[in-house]
Amino acid sequence: MWLSFAVTGKARAAIRRFVRNKEEDELIALGRNIYDEIAARLPSKLGAKALADAIKRLKLKDEDVLMIAIARQSITDAQLMEALMPGSTSKGAGGAPGQRHAISIHGLRPGVAFDLAQCCRPVPGDRIVGVRRPDEAIEVHIIDCPILAEGQDVDWLDLAWGDGSDGGTARLSVIVRNQPGALAVMAGIFGANEANILNLRMEHRDASFHNFIVDLEVRDLRHLTRILAALRAADAISQAERV
Repeated sequence: MWLSFAVTGKARAAIRRFVRNKEEDELIALGRNIYDEIAARLPSKLGAKALADAIKRLKLKDEDVLMIAIARQSITDAQLMEALMPGSTSKGAGGAPGQRHAISIHGLRPGVAFDLAQCCRPVPGDRIVGVRRPDEAIEVHIIDCPILAEGQDVDWLDLAWGDGSDGGTARLSVIVRNQPGALAVMAGIFGANEANILNLRMEHRDASFHNFIVDLEVRDLRHLTRILAALRAADAISQAERV
């Protein structure tokens, strides 16, 4: 209606900008309402950085763009939930992963014995090298393992995971807030991502935080990365790192 009264092209452009901005504001407000409803369906409360991390995962410019995409339904509920808390939409498939297939490593002759180093605990997907010592099995390390940086006088072998290698044990340091249900949140994230806990011990505790060391069965590096992202997204978790 206003456009019919506008005389100059400049006035018409100004009116169009006003209408467009008003529509965007309404879409952002609607998107925020929908976002709050979707976030409430997640298995645990989100941490302060979860939204910013989700925007990066979805490759969007900023929070307003995300809210507009939600309002326009160009992002599904499942996509948003998965971006906010990876693994939260998992339906489960066939139990815990574990080492369902034999691990094979390219770069070793058939029959050569090898061990996965306990200092860095490599899993399929990590870049790996072998350390060879006389009369010992080849020791497989992540390429940036701190032990290798010590400059030991050993032979190194270029290695790579074989096709179909699946399953390994990763060690995590997880700091949870000292509040009711925090440990259940951590365990719930592991369960949602189908990761089996092999060992769990409390490393440190104080009035505010508890630090747990967790040995976890994972399928590969991608699986481990998703679990870490989900842990970091949860409000009950203060910090989660691979060790």
